[in-house]
Amino acid sequence: MLRITDARSGERTDLPRGLTRVHVHPAGEDTSALRLLLVADVLARALDLDGSPSLTVARVGPELRARADALGIRRAEPEAPPGGRVLHVRGPGRPAPEDGPHLEVAPSGEPSGSPDPTALRLALLSRPRHLPAEPDTGALSGAERTLARWRRSVAGWAEHPSRPVPADVRGRLRAAWEDDLDLPAALGVLRELDEEGDGAVPPGARFESYAYADRLLGLELTREIGTVY
Repeated sequence: MLRITDARSGERTDLPRGLTRVHVHPAGEDTSALRLLLVADVLARALDLDGSPSLTVARVGPELRARADALGIRRAEPEAPPGGRVLHVRGPGRPAPEDGPHLEVAPSGEPSGSPDPTALRLALLSRPRHLPAEPDTGALSGAERTLARWRRSVAGWAEHPSRPVPADVRGRLRAAWEDDLDLPAALGVLRELDEEGDGAVPPGARFESYAYADRLLGLELTREIGTVY
């Protein structure tokens, strides 16, 4: 069960299964607003993986919408019908509606240059959401290298017989994202799996583990399957 820290009360709040309307409150169209939409996107994916339907609701301008599309963020509805539980995603100091718990997301600086959208997505996900993000040249270059390595590995593992996601890996991934949507911890599980010795986890199980995690992370980790290196 997904558990979050309500920014208003500081208390942990369980999100039992059932329809959840995720209301996002962006201010402007900068990267801080984009980060709000990204957190809401991953939250909705986590709810889906838990068997809970979700609907993201936000009023988004055309520039921010284009940037969100490039990052693979699911489109939000401008309005939502009544019904279901409400959860708000907002920046610090924003108005706090009283009809549900709040996830607070720290602001982000602007990226350097015109980064690869998926690298920007990874750079933002790698930073705890309660801390400001600085997607500078170093962070983006590191994200690009990580994506290139993981995609090569996944493409190689896909050539081996499939194996189930190991129970301990699945458990650690879910424990990470169900614990206040701790995405850096979930990414850490993938890093550890990538660094383990060849015999620790079969290649087919590594492939399935990365594909499973990517349903949450949305990093297109399987897109180079079939590529010859």
